Amino acid sequence: MIRDFVLHSPPRRLGWVVFLGLGCVAAASLGHLLRPVTLDGVTDLPGLPFDALARWDAGWYGAIARDGYFLDPARQSPVAYFPLYPLVMRALTLLGLNRWVAGSLVTFTSAVGALLLAHRWARRVVPAHATTVFLLLASYPYACYLYGVVYSDALFLLLVVGAFVCLESDAPVAAALLGALATACRPVAPALVVGLTVRSLERRRRAGLPIRTADLVPALAGLGLAAYMAFLAHRFGDPMAFAHVHGAPGWDQQPGWHTWLKREFFEQVRSQHWTVALRLGAHAFVTLGALALVPAVVRRLGWGYGLYCLLALALPAVSSKDFQGMGRYAIAAFPLCVPVAAWLDRWAGLREPVLLALGGLLALCAGLLGTGAYLS
Repeated sequence: MIRDFVLHSPPRRLGWVVFLGLGCVAAASLGHLLRPVTLDGVTDLPGLPFDALARWDAGWYGAIARDGYFLDPARQSPVAYFPLYPLVMRALTLLGLNRWVAGSLVTFTSAVGALLLAHRWARRVVPAHATTVFLLLASYPYACYLYGVVYSDALFLLLVVGAFVCLESDAPVAAALLGALATACRPVAPALVVGLTVRSLERRRRAGLPIRTADLVPALAGLGLAAYMAFLAHRFGDPMAFAHVHGAPGWDQQPGWHTWLKREFFEQVRSQHWTVALRLGAHAFVTLGALALVPAVVRRLGWGYGLYCLLALALPAVSSKDFQGMGRYAIAAFPLCVPVAAWLDRWAGLREPVLLALGGLLALCAGLLGTGAYLS
């Protein structure tokens, strides 16, 4: 029934995304009404539903959009957050929009575009499973961050999916351009550069054609990261400031064995309240489950998509002390939906119960987010 509702009908797919999105906004608003917590020190929140959609890291994006960047190595600083999303927010505030309204609109419209593009991408690479891929991505519980929350994940997903769609449509320059914007949005540039480049070479090889210079153009996707590093070097004298600042007190994510072996994760699971263990355990479960799907992505889609997913997951997982945030970061590894969709389509009797369960968890996560819970 769910599958038939969206099958072969772009307006219905759009309606399905908007329905899910508005449902998440409503759930977040309800959560906020039950526990009205707002960002510390923020006085320009315009009321519901935007108060419920500005949570945790949203404060950093809002501050960058209004005040720009600063760096203090001894404390948390906004240079940890990449510039594209707050720049778009700032551009909209110049048109008269409240910064939080601007952030929510950017997120929501990006999510709609990203999910519709994901269906188009899936129809090109796995047409038999395209609708299920679309539904899985749209109803993934941590996808609540795509539906209006003032975070950069939806914009990043839009640009990444768009880059792969362009590549599959023989438009490598457009793929590189969208990829460069994506690497100016979130710090996983190696994943996208490697994924796009390897996929480009794979497509030529499978067509039995010689490699051209144009096939390496997608590697230019790294220019977004390069531009941000150049800015940091010029402004603060440290091109890697976005990484170094994660070791500041409060974040405490210094590279080293303590972080790599996840000692903080095990200490918190052992000593903190059971809700902390549940939250961190969910992120660890998503991380390990997603990494376990990478070989299936390689088998079905090739090394380009497999390496992209592997790096998109491994880079934040290795640098995290406790897996916090990995549920949300996994959204970027959208090709992982393909093997899951193939399995669900094979066992069709499980498809709708699984999708309904995911939808329920999505609503729950949105509601918790609205209460100010430290979800991801």
